[in-house]
Amino acid sequence: MLKIVVDSSVIAKWLSQQDEERTAQADRILRNAQEGKVTLLAPELAKYEIGNAILLHKEISIEEAETIFNDLFLFPIQFIDQTEELANVTYSIAKKVRITYYDASFLALAKQENAILITDNPKHQAKQLDVKVIPLRDY
Repeated sequence: MLKIVVDSSVIAKWLSQQDEERTAQADRILRNAQEGKVTLLAPELAKYEIGNAILLHKEISIEEAETIFNDLFLFPIQFIDQTEELANVTYSIAKKVRITYYDASFLALAKQENAILITDNPKHQAKQLDVKVIPLRDY
């Protein structure tokens, strides 16, 4: 089965489609996972990025945030903890490509799992030549 690493930019579109572009493509990924056509993966870090994005960029109440987090944990995503090996690969990618450790963590997971990375922010991730990166607009 095809493995797809989704980054926080994709996951965020499932949680709030207000003022978001490319929600149809994001929804297609989610449907494919729900139908068992693909396996979705993300580093554990994605949960923290989503939480931070909600806290800093969304004017929502605590109750609304609770609903969003409930939804997040219902998605068919396998959140992967970072191991020592994955941390080393992440650092190597970040240093080589000159991107943040956060962005590199998605690439490193895709590399480890022989998966495709789908992102709505391909600017930095596309520089990694040995990981297939698909911009969300092309899914």
